[in-house]
Amino acid sequence: MKAHIFNIHDVVLLMTIAECLLLAIFQAVLPVTNRLASLLLTGFLLCIAIGSSCILILWNGFVHINPLFDQHLLPYFLVAALLLKGPILYFYVVALTQEGFQLKPSHLWHAAPVIATFLWLAVFGIGSADLSFRTVDSTELERELVNFVWHLAKILPFAYGIAAVVKTRKYFTELKNQYSDFSSTEPGWLNVLTIGFLASWALSGLSHIIAQTASPDVSDSFGIADNYIIFILINALFTYSLVYAHKLLTTREEPARDKIDEKLTSSAIEKVQQGMENQKLFLKQNLNIEEFSRRVDLPVKEVSAVINKHYGTNFFEFMNSYRVEEAKRLLVDADHADMTILDILLKAGFNSKSAFHRFFNRLVGISPTEFRKR
Repeated sequence: MKAHIFNIHDVVLLMTIAECLLLAIFQAVLPVTNRLASLLLTGFLLCIAIGSSCILILWNGFVHINPLFDQHLLPYFLVAALLLKGPILYFYVVALTQEGFQLKPSHLWHAAPVIATFLWLAVFGIGSADLSFRTVDSTELERELVNFVWHLAKILPFAYGIAAVVKTRKYFTELKNQYSDFSSTEPGWLNVLTIGFLASWALSGLSHIIAQTASPDVSDSFGIADNYIIFILINALFTYSLVYAHKLLTTREEPARDKIDEKLTSSAIEKVQQGMENQKLFLKQNLNIEEFSRRVDLPVKEVSAVINKHYGTNFFEFMNSYRVEEAKRLLVDADHADMTILDILLKAGFNSKSAFHRFFNRLVGISPTEFRKR
């Protein structure tokens, strides 16, 4: 950020700051069903706004607030924004996807790096001039002390970005273990967004690494590219929060199964079989594993163990494989010859035409229409 205040790259940064502030205000007053997720998104937007503002002041000699802030307080605001955006994004993903999630006092340890870095800045007297490496008479040790701050500010968000991506992938698995029907659109876009922020923070870290060895111009180019990516991602994240986030199904956190849980009893297997073959529970649309467990009078953990261990699949695949078999039966039944494909998929327990065709083609090898003709 060596350009003048009217440089196009600075304008993008200013637009990011203004948009984050406006969206944070809008998010705070918007009526929502998941208040914790809304507050976390507001906090994330404020972190991006504060961090971008500090970066603009730090690297652009034409932008000032007052000497006290510019020289002494700015490092603390910058460090807090850079180190908190990672955990806030991670907890935003958790709040969206995990049923009944609440922040606890034990989660405060995620703020420990911020407190430790504050102490680091205070003990070694690191100011804005040091962070921007404008102190001409600084020693090698002083530069290393400043570099430690930048190392932490680049590595920590990247680590939380990985955690957010892993959590999203785990969420897909939990959906398949707990629901027989779900839309892949909402979790799919959430996955894209978390990967996008991870890529952005990886690029930011790469620009920091390049700055250690290559020319400043090369490093600046990477930093400018990151500003554009963040601007795009912020717009996408807010749009997602309005359009898709409220449609996400929440999942229970699945406890690790011990060896006792993995032992399957013949009675448990028989109850699951009876639920499918006698009660035909798979015909119920939007069935989840809790309701299935109540119908067969088994704890959720036992139902999950039977499906995972005995049948070697998950709840989602288990239910829909039975639905495909029911659809095949209806398609060849002369008594149902006047039924349309849509009528059949609904009668078989599916509530999505795309899901039905996807499963049918994968399990049978041909389309439902072709199957009926043959």
